[in-house]
Amino acid sequence: MNTYIEVEPGIELFVQDTGSGEPIVFIPGFTFTTEVFTEQVKHFSKTHRVIVIDPRSHGRSTMTVHGNDYVTHGTDLTKVLKHLKIENVTLVGWSFGCLTVWEYIRQFGTVGIKSLVLIDMPPKSLSLHQDQDWVEGKLDDMAAAYTNYLRNPKGQRDFISAYATGVMVQRELKEEELNWIVEQSLKTPYYIAANLFSSGLFSDYREEAAESSESVPTLFVVAEHWAEVAAYSLRKLAPKASVEVLGGHLMFWEYSEKFNGVVESFLGGNG
Repeated sequence: MNTYIEVEPGIELFVQDTGSGEPIVFIPGFTFTTEVFTEQVKHFSKTHRVIVIDPRSHGRSTMTVHGNDYVTHGTDLTKVLKHLKIENVTLVGWSFGCLTVWEYIRQFGTVGIKSLVLIDMPPKSLSLHQDQDWVEGKLDDMAAAYTNYLRNPKGQRDFISAYATGVMVQRELKEEELNWIVEQSLKTPYYIAANLFSSGLFSDYREEAAESSESVPTLFVVAEHWAEVAAYSLRKLAPKASVEVLGGHLMFWEYSEKFNGVVESFLGGNG
């Protein structure tokens, strides 16, 4: 079932609600949509109620010039969960979607959350100790992405295209696959993408990541390219969390069967 949920006057979020059983909610990353989780919906809806959300200004949700930050996205998430009467939920965030999950926890705590799956996102994106900490990238590189690319549609296309081929997927993409990935992102206008990018980069959810992993079963799935520093950081920050390494940033799309198996095993172990 596809539906639209109003989170504030004039702003609706597109929500896909499939299957029955214990609920799993998937939240896509920066400028991406419900479509990236197609294989997860197919797999987990056989045994669970699977909800996938287009955050505000993503995909089929309302495009708006305000609230394009992860504080608002966290508030939006609770409104969706309340509207759908979802309890005892597993929250799955990918990339900046993890920030939405942590912001929700910052605002409302972990009551009603059964488990967490956090896909390939450091809790703090930037650091002065960028060679030692798990971060999104070097300060100068992140600044260049914001100032040089997210200024017009072409820049956004170039940015996502380079990220898709260099970081997101390990194999060589077919032209139609790359076009699909880029078109996913371009549903969000560049000026909104810039707001989301800066909000994500300046976030710091280390406290929420640490505290939630103490009280709720938590799985981090991290990409191979930064697995060593990620695993080291998570051992210090969230020692009770499970950490799995797989593929690139879009591993759940490229290696959907392996990814689904990892998550299924985690959920089964916390049943």
